[in-house]
Amino acid sequence: MAQIIEMPKLSDTMTVGTLVKWLKKEGDVITAGTMLAEVETDKATMELECFYDGTLLKIFAPAGTQLAIGAPLCAVGKPGENVEAPAGKPASPAAAKEEPKKDAPKSESAPAPAKAPESVPQPETKPAAAAHSAPARADGERVKISPLAKKLAAEKGIDPSRVTGSGPGGRIVRADVLAAEKSGSAKAGSAKPAATGAPSTPFTGGAVSRTGPIQEERAVPVSNMRAVIAKRMVESTTTIPYIYVDIEIDAEPLLAVRQQLNTGLEKEGVKLSVNDFVLKACAEALRRVPAVNSSWEGNQIRYFGAAHVAFAVALDDGLITPVVKDAHQKSVFQISIEAKALGKKAKDKKLAPAEYTGGTFCVSNLGMMGIPKFTAIINPPNSAILAVGAAVAKPVIKNGQIVSGQTMTVTLSGDHRVFDGAVGAQFLNALKTLIESPALLLV
Repeated sequence: MAQIIEMPKLSDTMTVGTLVKWLKKEGDVITAGTMLAEVETDKATMELECFYDGTLLKIFAPAGTQLAIGAPLCAVGKPGENVEAPAGKPASPAAAKEEPKKDAPKSESAPAPAKAPESVPQPETKPAAAAHSAPARADGERVKISPLAKKLAAEKGIDPSRVTGSGPGGRIVRADVLAAEKSGSAKAGSAKPAATGAPSTPFTGGAVSRTGPIQEERAVPVSNMRAVIAKRMVESTTTIPYIYVDIEIDAEPLLAVRQQLNTGLEKEGVKLSVNDFVLKACAEALRRVPAVNSSWEGNQIRYFGAAHVAFAVALDDGLITPVVKDAHQKSVFQISIEAKALGKKAKDKKLAPAEYTGGTFCVSNLGMMGIPKFTAIINPPNSAILAVGAAVAKPVIKNGQIVSGQTMTVTLSGDHRVFDGAVGAQFLNALKTLIESPALLLV
């Protein structure tokens, strides 16, 4: 009997997944362990593994489709085996929203994704030639576009508002973007002749015209990642009573040690960052003030026995917090290697769930972007997050004399249900001691 493979839950917060692309096509022989497709969750793009031997008999959902957990993706079985369309499974939320009833399939018993095309590149091979010669949409009109098509459009400089989609409900799919690229009719920046004669603004942003608008007005569908960020940040700011404590730290000793170490490690290709030291210092400060390494659980407070320190990584469409597990047991060098590897995987959207879950404390560093001071939002279920500002050159008083120095301001956002301001102050004082005496981080 054929095995139906469904959209799996690939992260703790995942409710839907986007089928980025199929890695196999119908008729391919499959063995257990074969990667069938790439699926984009709210956190990363992951490969879908097959746990059966057989032949890929049928693909139920084309690439670019957003599907709820449990929706059927494909069937694997014996060659020639008859595959029945799965019934009673969750339908694609995107299709459900965009398809009015009048466009529903005639067969009432068929699930939403039942009309599987005959081969892998399916509906995206169909768009008519007229698809790329569409008129521009009215200002503010929503552009329905698959995540894959959106990414492709950005890469190729195509303005989606000038492309007519051939997918369900007029949704723009990959082939529409390719057709628009071929015709050259929807290039960003050449789309709308400016009435004033001013140069048009590139779709992808970045460069700003000196005389035109900041950017073309447009509506972009919320990505899975942005939706989860929005939900969690609202949850954080509406359910957690915050306390904020900040402290100014003399950054000169840390910068001096870092430069010295990097000079010595240059031949080995190792370069320690300020953030590497901050992660290590936080892990050690959590050991000294364990009350901060905790979580509110309603009727109890959980105190963690290890410092799993997460750090925020900015992505084009959001951010994610990979975790350095057991940071209290690792050297600055080990943390640096691990953090760089996790950061790269985060930017490539290749993090495994175990690599971005389980954090007990979080660090957000905008100092590397020149921000001197800010506050950060707690990432539940953590009870605290540290915002790290830039090292700033300024006059300081040392031994009763005003001299030139470099200081760094860090701000702790804490859950007041879990600990009070005095505990937050203890933590920051411990952190200050460690950063101002960085040799303590090397033993």
